[in-house]
Amino acid sequence: MPTFPDADQRLPLAEDCRRCPALVAARNRICWGAGPRDAALVVVGEAPAAGSPDAERWRGGNWTGMAYSGGRSGKKIRTMVEELGHEAYYTNAVKCFPSAAIPHGDPEAAATLDRPCHETDNREPHPEERANCRPYLREEVERIDPDCVLATGRHATESLLAVEGRTVDGFLDLVLERQNCPTLGVPVLPVLHPSYQEVWIARLGYDRESYLAAIDDALAACGVHS
Repeated sequence: MPTFPDADQRLPLAEDCRRCPALVAARNRICWGAGPRDAALVVVGEAPAAGSPDAERWRGGNWTGMAYSGGRSGKKIRTMVEELGHEAYYTNAVKCFPSAAIPHGDPEAAATLDRPCHETDNREPHPEERANCRPYLREEVERIDPDCVLATGRHATESLLAVEGRTVDGFLDLVLERQNCPTLGVPVLPVLHPSYQEVWIARLGYDRESYLAAIDDALAACGVHS
């Protein structure tokens, strides 16, 4: 079992945020980053999932207010990072739960729901929502000042590389390839999102052990040593 995040290490960057009306309508809490302020590694996910409000502890960032604190992806990525011997600061590219029941641009849809938003499926964050949250992400990277940022999945990678004016055409081609980001001020290492890694690890020619070893080597090349 990985270590559950410490609420005292949560880093709220604003008392409230209402830049994205559809996300405001869907969320239970803003999901801020959490972790040691001197961490050499920042782990960035896409956005909090709906979460499990009835779970004993791993309820997810939509309920705990802390990134990667859910029972599936949160446990997976934290287990992987701990197995590699690192402490990390965890955050998301988008800080609020994007509900499929409330499309971007239609927050009024919340009033027509016949069930609470937290019981609905996720949708992909809209580019405008990622752009609205990007100043928070940049501030986190600046404050933590890590040696490397681990981008878990396509959307986290897109948000980080957008700081450099770059787009992502083929995400799998970037996995485990160091991305130099002079504007961000720290290299970015894209890895598979924990929700999909079981499917794609083998397709990329790895098993779990060799995949972790490859991440470890890539992090070491970025200056992050266990």
